[in-house]
Amino acid sequence: MFWNLLLVIFIVCALLCAVGFYRFVYFLSIGYGFAIAGGGIAIFVLALKNGMEGNLLWLLAIQTLLFIIYGARLSGFLLYREIKNAAYRKTLREATGNDKKLPIFVSLCIWLFVSVLYTAQVSPLLFRFFNESTDCIVPVIGIVISILGLILESTADKQKSEQKKNNPDKVATAGLYKIVRCPNYFGEIVFWTGIFVAGLTTYTGIGQWLTAIFAYIAIIYIMFNGAQRLEKRQMERYGNDAAFKAYTDKTPIIIPFLPIYHLNKQ
Repeated sequence: MFWNLLLVIFIVCALLCAVGFYRFVYFLSIGYGFAIAGGGIAIFVLALKNGMEGNLLWLLAIQTLLFIIYGARLSGFLLYREIKNAAYRKTLREATGNDKKLPIFVSLCIWLFVSVLYTAQVSPLLFRFFNESTDCIVPVIGIVISILGLILESTADKQKSEQKKNNPDKVATAGLYKIVRCPNYFGEIVFWTGIFVAGLTTYTGIGQWLTAIFAYIAIIYIMFNGAQRLEKRQMERYGNDAAFKAYTDKTPIIIPFLPIYHLNKQ
């Protein structure tokens, strides 16, 4: 029963994102990267333990590698930025209430919810292994989409860091930011679209479909919510800057070429 395997992955993700008990924002950032990488590795280990081989194994290996790269890059980037960037540490403290400790019950609820979410996010990989699906075309398409998303996200983070280093008091507007104001969030959506697409030919039963759909919808919601909160902070800081206002009024906030320019009420 795949629910038993999901429980194993859930335990792995829960252990790895428990770093959030040190600082609750880590549940959704550094712990997130750890959990995705660890969940992918756990699925691959389970597959090897059960004697998987052939086309199914190499597809699983590529997707596992994507999860490892995704998680390591995300957690590494966030750790480096927090350690090296004083301005970011200040913004992080302001956004999270200056490291105010949450009640343990609230922390436990967040921990359980994100552990379920991260388990659901890596579940398409588990379902392909569990269902022993051997088709290649759709998974490869999904893998290509995910690689594109990873490249977009990585490039966006790099470009923003470079622009902030040169102009710490300005919003990043060059490179990918000419096309969309949150290209890193867009890259995240593209990455998880690839993961969802890669599993389209393997989902069976209402449980697998609901798990995969829940994860995909949740990550899109989280990205739009993140873009909305970012816009609110930027409006508070740069709202009186005419150049900033002109930029936001003509540049889509999260999906390139989609004319959604603001998520906060003006």
